[in-house]
Amino acid sequence: MVESDTVSKKQEVKGLENKANFEEAIEHTGYGKFHYILLAICGLVSTSEEMDVISLSFILPSAECDLHLTTENKGWLNSIIFIGMMAGAYCWGSVADSLGRKKVLIVISFVNALCIIASSFSQSYEMFMLFRFLNGAALGGSGPVIWSYFAEFQPKSKRGSMLSFMAAFWTFGNLFVAGLAWVIIPSDIGVVSEYFTYNSWRIFLLVCAVPSIIVGVLLFFLPESPKFLLSRGRNDEAIEIFKGIYQMNTGKDRNSYPIKYVLSTDVEDQIQTVKDTKIPHTKVEKYKAMMADIMDNSKQLFKNPILKFTTISITLNLTFHIGYYGLMMWFPELFNRFDEFAKDHPGESASVCQVTNYVVGLEETQKSCSNKIESQVFMESLITVSSALPANIFAILFMDKLGRKFFMVFSTVSAGICSASMYFVYNQTHNLIVSAVFSGAISCGNAALDCLITEIFPTNLRATGIAVSMVSARLGGIIGNIVIATLLDMYCPAPTFIVAFLLAGGGLLSLFLPNTTRTDLQ
Repeated sequence: MVESDTVSKKQEVKGLENKANFEEAIEHTGYGKFHYILLAICGLVSTSEEMDVISLSFILPSAECDLHLTTENKGWLNSIIFIGMMAGAYCWGSVADSLGRKKVLIVISFVNALCIIASSFSQSYEMFMLFRFLNGAALGGSGPVIWSYFAEFQPKSKRGSMLSFMAAFWTFGNLFVAGLAWVIIPSDIGVVSEYFTYNSWRIFLLVCAVPSIIVGVLLFFLPESPKFLLSRGRNDEAIEIFKGIYQMNTGKDRNSYPIKYVLSTDVEDQIQTVKDTKIPHTKVEKYKAMMADIMDNSKQLFKNPILKFTTISITLNLTFHIGYYGLMMWFPELFNRFDEFAKDHPGESASVCQVTNYVVGLEETQKSCSNKIESQVFMESLITVSSALPANIFAILFMDKLGRKFFMVFSTVSAGICSASMYFVYNQTHNLIVSAVFSGAISCGNAALDCLITEIFPTNLRATGIAVSMVSARLGGIIGNIVIATLLDMYCPAPTFIVAFLLAGGGLLSLFLPNTTRTDLQ
């Protein structure tokens, strides 16, 4: 009898040793080669996304003549990609929560590349707007899905620093696109005829499509998110992925991976697993089930206890991105205006508003149009985005030590002060310094915001929750660009102070979110 009890206890202990929750399972895979390859590929997705968004700010001064752009047209061109992203973010995020992260990311990458290439061949303002909208609709799914996908491979001890590292790839995208613009746009290359124009800024757009194509190919070699598979009750598939990660990271035989079954510690995961067992397997029924999942996920985001997180996330993303895109996408235009003023008034001091009034008046009186932009404008843009690099390094090193909320508040208040300070600059150098400091400060906040929004939602709602937040972010981009475009020429002092107030006020809202630093991913 005693011997029988001993055997039973040994079997029970052995069974428990083969089981673990998700955090324990991912910890047992080790941390190494797989995660660095994952970072490189997912980072390239973020790089290509930021390149596509910010590239338009570099072509606006050059495209002005080809597309007959007014300041208002430029504001709408900056905004149209965000309108497309709003339409795409929610749909793609919801589909990713239903069908999986990897498949959606591959489709998005190739569609995105095709739209960029088509826009580069567009010969009219209307066609260019159409393809930029479609580009945005594809691009809208990239952010919500890639952040969910990447985070779901990270152990809690590394998640903050690695998500901050991912955010740094946005800076790499800014640097890369600024460098490309500096090399390509001022050069006299391309084809110009009476019926067809394919000049340097169009070639620049074509080159910007290349990273999306590369990303689409590389994603084929990555596995599906094991966290997603577990939320769908597909334990065996998740275990096989864990085994592959274990083998790549440790160099050991995949069959020596100690975990055989992953326990669900998430109530939402358990509910989702039950729901999946009831899903029929015909194609029509699968699509119906997917649509039902999308509607159900959306409803859950606006019910307690998730409602508070959703509301703060929406508000925080809206205010942050009014500031981020409202100013960042107009820096090259402002640099160009200072350059035009300096040509006609060498050595004279002038504020942003004085320079703007001069350039607007000049455009109204001049009949000719010049698309020749000095390389100094692109050099200043490159300096501005380069200042985000040390800020990103600081975020990577200290995100898990100082916490997400510290970075969020520090960044938004600092960026708000910079925004207000732009009203008081009175020469090109001062404008460059304030722009560079703003770029560095806002980059820290971007990393913290990405961490917070990725971590506060549970697995089965994560991509949908991030998508809803991204819709709000894109709306912020639209409002920021339209307000800046409208007020910059009509009432110049207003934009900088509006942005300052929204950034600082929105950042303080993060204090009402839970502390997710070094905690289990829900």
